[in-house]
Amino acid sequence: MNGAHSIDSTAMAVFIGFFALVTVLGFVAARWKRGDLTQLHEWGLGGRQFGTVISWFLVGGDFYTAYTVIAVPALVYSVGAYGFFALPYTIIVYPFVFAVMPKLWQIAHAKNHITAADYVHGEYGGKLLPAAIALTGIVATMPYIALQLVGMQVVIKGLGVTGELPLVAAFVILALYTYASGLRAPAMIAFVKDIMIYIVVIAAVWLIPTKLGGYATVFDAADKFFTAKGGATGIILKPSQFTAYASLALGSALAAFMYPHTMTAVLSSSSAKTVRKNAIFLPAYTLLLGLIALLGYMAIAAGIRVQSASDVVPALFGRLFPSWFVGFAAAAIAISALVPAAIMSIGAANLFTRNLWRPLVNPNITPAGEASTAKFISLIVKFGALLFIVFLPTQYAIDLQLLGGVWILQVFPSIVFTLYTRRLSRQGLFCGWLVGIVTGTALAAAEGLKPVVALHLGDATYPVYIGLIALAANIVVTFVLSAFMPVGNRAIEPTRG
Repeated sequence: MNGAHSIDSTAMAVFIGFFALVTVLGFVAARWKRGDLTQLHEWGLGGRQFGTVISWFLVGGDFYTAYTVIAVPALVYSVGAYGFFALPYTIIVYPFVFAVMPKLWQIAHAKNHITAADYVHGEYGGKLLPAAIALTGIVATMPYIALQLVGMQVVIKGLGVTGELPLVAAFVILALYTYASGLRAPAMIAFVKDIMIYIVVIAAVWLIPTKLGGYATVFDAADKFFTAKGGATGIILKPSQFTAYASLALGSALAAFMYPHTMTAVLSSSSAKTVRKNAIFLPAYTLLLGLIALLGYMAIAAGIRVQSASDVVPALFGRLFPSWFVGFAAAAIAISALVPAAIMSIGAANLFTRNLWRPLVNPNITPAGEASTAKFISLIVKFGALLFIVFLPTQYAIDLQLLGGVWILQVFPSIVFTLYTRRLSRQGLFCGWLVGIVTGTALAAAEGLKPVVALHLGDATYPVYIGLIALAANIVVTFVLSAFMPVGNRAIEPTRG
């Protein structure tokens, strides 16, 4: 990817060719696994008919995004070992998915729940708690979609194209085929996306070290770089970083499948058995993520120096690979933005329609009206994320995404705990959610929107992920209030399906 001022025609031709391919696939997907797309469960959950292979690609496609491919190597390039917290986080998350998500899927399938907030409404009734769950999901998702645009923006700039027009064009195309095909579009495109990413990463981790003198040379260069840089950076984790590293990994793992897009991917599976199989096989993506992270060290060894760490991967590929592969890699990363962005907008639209619009504005809406509303809202969500990137500095999206992780973690008790105990009250869960949101937001604001806060215990200082602190406050309030409030408000059967 050869700089911002010269367009490589070969790389651009390859990029456009693959982008055109997924565009065609996006529109063709409407006729794949045919269903009545005027029904929300067909448009927004793919008719709940995706088997093990499709679900594996779909969950992986929206869990490992363009921003992952750009941001993880950038973090490793900037701070070293600390950037690898994403690895234990993904190792923790799959046993959680195996244990929890099949149970949630069974209830959602039996009661025709389309969203996590549907499940909460089915268990507790009322409007306020499900609306809080839905609103949290929507707000936490918006900056996440914006960050997919950041990833696409970086690779387009790496191809030598400046300005916002290519980005706008790409997301107009995304909006159109998501509107037309619903969840089937990203499910079909995920096949192409994941295969391309695997090819790019395997080629990179095999060929780049060979060109640089081997992995020993790569790690030695990274070690010298961070030693000279000083501070908390290094290829070995500092003792002062242990609690921050561990708490970020744990908090991120607990939050990961609370997001609307990952929840949507799980609920679109054809059976609880499919969800379990995916939890077994999805760790293959953890291996991929570890290899992606190593690109940060390779960039250091290759002498890559950039003004923004996000430009590291495009700059590395541009220096060491031929033009055709640069275009292929750029297309793979850009498509890695389209898949999760589509699922995120669908998940947010499902939440808005089922848990805000229907109960609070139009209780008598028809099933076809639900689907029509969700399609329209999915356009609004994508357009909002696009405005976010075009008119506001990227840093706002990054900061809000960090806050989004803190916020989405606060829906954990309402969704997960209620699968295993009937002792929690609706009022207790709502007050716990509110305390968690306020605590997390206040701590993050006090820390300048950094994800960790230093806890002082005696003479020792322990940096801890803010989301976990807020979740702990949430849990305490939930259980204390539930002990003193009647749990009779928990519905025996859901009040709506």
